[in-house]
Amino acid sequence: MKYLANLILLIAVSFTFTVSSQHTNFNTQRNWSLNKKEIAFGFGATQFTGDLGGRDRIGTDYSLVDIDFPSTSIGGYVGYRYRFHPFWATSTNFHAGMLRGNDALTNEVIRNSRNLHFRSIILELNQRIEAILFANEKFGARYKLPGHKGFKDHNEQLYIFAGVGINYFNPKAKLDGSWVKLRPLNTEGQGMDPLMVYPGNGEDPYMYTPPKPYKPFTLTIPMGIGFRWGLGRMWRMGVEATYVKTFSDYIDDVHGFYYDPTKLGSPEAAYLSNPSVNNTNWFAPGQMRGQPQKDAYYYLNMTFQRNVTYKDYAKQRRSYQWNRGRYKF
Repeated sequence: MKYLANLILLIAVSFTFTVSSQHTNFNTQRNWSLNKKEIAFGFGATQFTGDLGGRDRIGTDYSLVDIDFPSTSIGGYVGYRYRFHPFWATSTNFHAGMLRGNDALTNEVIRNSRNLHFRSIILELNQRIEAILFANEKFGARYKLPGHKGFKDHNEQLYIFAGVGINYFNPKAKLDGSWVKLRPLNTEGQGMDPLMVYPGNGEDPYMYTPPKPYKPFTLTIPMGIGFRWGLGRMWRMGVEATYVKTFSDYIDDVHGFYYDPTKLGSPEAAYLSNPSVNNTNWFAPGQMRGQPQKDAYYYLNMTFQRNVTYKDYAKQRRSYQWNRGRYKF
């Protein structure tokens, strides 16, 4: 509920800010309408924020302060964007990338001793709405004529966006030189029988019921900010930063409590569920293996957009008749 409330607040504030501060610099109505349809692609860095890895501290908010730069990986996307208003656009995007996390890369004692790691491919399809905060789109003189003082083309936009998507993930860990799929191993006893736990330290025994097996899909909420500028009239490039909130805590295969490794069914599962190297009494069955908080990740991409509206405009020009009104965009 906390994240839903924060999301609603962010959307409300963004909408209010957008309506009050949107600014355009068009020299004709035609300028923005000639940039209605674009195909896009991009590439850049990905960063995971969840249970594994992180800075040299215990991270409970999975925010920018917990980013683990050595675990940065790569990703990219392709998409289609339709601008239906001078200030608004919608886009459909397909992202592919890799996420990583490794406790061995942090000096925080508990994480480092826990010694878990993972990598996972992510395949995400999303639909999002863009609110254009600033647009400077002016077409200058195409030809330099003697005695004619023209101006250069401008094609810049600053925008924010939010949307909804679906994500596929498949966490793996390295064992004996090979990457092993973690979900089939049920490393936290998913779907297995309840386990009697004896925590010690004067605490009473209790019955631990493992969670159900998780699915490799989750809904996502991408949101972020971007800036793009023109490379002539047909191309734009830009920079875009995206935060992706997920509704799964299993992208890194870590969620709740340790299960009895002798009952996991295989030596692989037993080791990968608990490869701790120091202070092993901290990681006994029934002890916390991870924080029950939904995972998130970031994109930072260089983007490229190709205008495909001009084909439609050329058809309109060929069918235009001078005695029948104006163009309609």
